[in-house]
Amino acid sequence: MMRVLYALGLVLALTGCANLWPATSAPGETAQERESRQVVELIGYAQRVAGLGADEQQRELNASSQIFSKDRGAYSRVRLALVLSVPGTAFSDEPKAAGLLEPLVSRDPAGPMQQFAGLLHVQLAERMREQRRATQLKEQLDALKDVERKIIEREQARPR
Repeated sequence: MMRVLYALGLVLALTGCANLWPATSAPGETAQERESRQVVELIGYAQRVAGLGADEQQRELNASSQIFSKDRGAYSRVRLALVLSVPGTAFSDEPKAAGLLEPLVSRDPAGPMQQFAGLLHVQLAERMREQRRATQLKEQLDALKDVERKIIEREQARPR
């Protein structure tokens, strides 16, 4: 997991800021080249959104939601999933982000956009799995604390 995050961070650092909107195709550009460029733009976009303040992030979520409602293509789908998966935001919704990526992950053949969606989907699934595990551990700890409290209460109530 850490290697994937490190690789994504390295890619983010190398790409710098990207344009907010996907650029139109250049003359002679193949669909795969256009998708590759869009993936780089999305990585830059994710980096930019992660560095914004809460109000600006909310505006980006609203803008991405509006774009997705008008165009349900791969680019707008991944863009919205990226915004929804920014950790530490009030609107972070990893299950919804993963759900947005599902149609792209199951497609064949896997082009650059589908590969990026697959990477993001795997990371989101891992985060959700870790969150479930943390919740389970917290519940177990609370149960142990309850048992300990009951034992202490019984010992204190025992006549001496």
